Amino acid sequence: MLGHSTRSSDKPAIALQSYLGVFRYSRRAVALVWSTHKGLTIALALLTVTAGVLPAGIAYVGKLIVDAVVAQIDVVRLGGEVAYGEVLLWVLVEGLLVASMTGVQRGIGFSQALLRVLISQRVNVLILEKALTLELAQFEDSEFYDKLNRARQEASSRPLSLVNRTFGLAQHSISLLSYGGLLVQFSPWAVLILLAAGLPSFIAEANFSGEQFRIFRWRSPQRRMLMYLEMVLAREDHAKEVKLFGLGRELLDRYRSIFRDLYKEDRSLAIRRDSWGFGLGVFGNAAFYGTYAWIVITTVQGAISLGDMTMYLLVFKQGQASVSSMLTAIGGMYEDNLYLSNLYEYLEQESTQRAGTAVAGPDPDAGLELTDVSFTYPGARFPALRNVNLNIRSGQSVAIVGMNGSGKTTLIKLMAGLYSPQGGDIRFQGQDLEDWDPAQLRAAFGIIFQDFNRYQLKVGENIGAGDVEHLWDEPRWIDAASRGQSAAFIERMDDGYHTQLGRWFNDGQELSGGEWQRIALSRAFMRSGAGVLVLDEPTASMDAQSEAEIFDHFQSMTAGKIAILISHRFSTVRRAEQIIVMDEGKVVETGSHESLLKLNGLYARLFELQARGYR
Repeated sequence: MLGHSTRSSDKPAIALQSYLGVFRYSRRAVALVWSTHKGLTIALALLTVTAGVLPAGIAYVGKLIVDAVVAQIDVVRLGGEVAYGEVLLWVLVEGLLVASMTGVQRGIGFSQALLRVLISQRVNVLILEKALTLELAQFEDSEFYDKLNRARQEASSRPLSLVNRTFGLAQHSISLLSYGGLLVQFSPWAVLILLAAGLPSFIAEANFSGEQFRIFRWRSPQRRMLMYLEMVLAREDHAKEVKLFGLGRELLDRYRSIFRDLYKEDRSLAIRRDSWGFGLGVFGNAAFYGTYAWIVITTVQGAISLGDMTMYLLVFKQGQASVSSMLTAIGGMYEDNLYLSNLYEYLEQESTQRAGTAVAGPDPDAGLELTDVSFTYPGARFPALRNVNLNIRSGQSVAIVGMNGSGKTTLIKLMAGLYSPQGGDIRFQGQDLEDWDPAQLRAAFGIIFQDFNRYQLKVGENIGAGDVEHLWDEPRWIDAASRGQSAAFIERMDDGYHTQLGRWFNDGQELSGGEWQRIALSRAFMRSGAGVLVLDEPTASMDAQSEAEIFDHFQSMTAGKIAILISHRFSTVRRAEQIIVMDEGKVVETGSHESLLKLNGLYARLFELQARGYR
């Protein structure tokens, strides 16, 4: 136990180490900004250094102006002739320095504005590129979604903020050194007071920045719920049910309740932060005016000139502002590093995606073989698939039936490599899926899920999405539409395959549920090279006759390929060569329609229940 204890004397060192540890992202942020635009980064650095030197020069020239004026006043008192040249020269010099300072500040603002846009886009691209490397199962993990949302909410602006503060720290450090060089001529104690007056405020700000970040991380699920409620209340695909069921007021009240809870925390933190800020600000002002009185008394005693007094007062005031800005920049850098940890925590998320290299199997006629396959969704209490064994031959037509939640869609996702089984093996064309190149494996599958995407794109692009390599191939659009039986209604549209679909954009045209399903079917036929074609209840919005016609057409167009249909309509699935019956994640029956009826098991009972409805 003694070896694991922490002495109280070690706690400050541990706290300091923890505080300094968050600055580990500063170098990466600077590298990110540098790689985004080297020219703007160099310009920002040079302008920042210049902005640090100019204020001290302006203060010193101000002293020379005052001393020159006092000297000329003394000349007048002695009856001499006034010489304006020296005074006006220094006024001109100060005017040029002030104009230069204005130009430098404009240049800094210009560089920051352009970098802000470029960095925001660069970070968003990094986030999206990372998303492309992750497995489907990771997107279905709530903890991962919190990481993704935290990265997107703050991280796009934090790298530039961190670099700006780093440059600002350098600028104010240079200013402070130049101010200190002038002020030390008055007294080294004045420099010490200047530095010490800002420390309490800095310590308080750093503490509150850390607390704000901890609150930010802790309430990620609540913010995600706010975003979801906004989407449900404001998007057209949710509007009909929200209005029909009168959910609007209930969801809005829930939105307000969550916001009130979050606002209470923000208000409490703001009150404490500003209260401490005010008290410590009074302390800083007391230090300034104490030094002010000291400099004035020294001037009255004749130890320094009026110009010296003017310069020292200006230097101390601006030096105090520089110290405050430096400490604020350090506190801000600490805060930026905390938020950047969200970005890099997400970007460093390990991908569970396979890294196989096989582009074809040793036996193209082997089809799909599943041996003792099991799978459980992240966070689920019960497995979605349990010890599944199947053999689907090449060129065979297969139907999968079962109650909702029996594991039908999960089975298809594992076959296509969208999930990795947690137990057992899956082989395609005699090659284990783990050894396949993921892109090549997925190219071999043409799948339309029951929750297929309705892209707010043109008709042709909606179809072409089925094979991204031929996304813009219009002849293939037309061929796939003919195979998917959508060509007839597409050709009746004013712009044909170039008609904008959906309501999100101008001139968008909405389709019926059945028309969308035919578009999705056409999308599946874009993959002419796919060896496996799967329809996962994509015809649920069609009548039984239309579904039967489509399945007959589907079978005729998939000769020599594995054709898999998931449907609840037994009038359709009975035509398949092999029917797979699933229940509670297991394959409980397999065979033809006739053999399964003779078995008098689950399939026979479900068939009889459905047949009863047609009598």
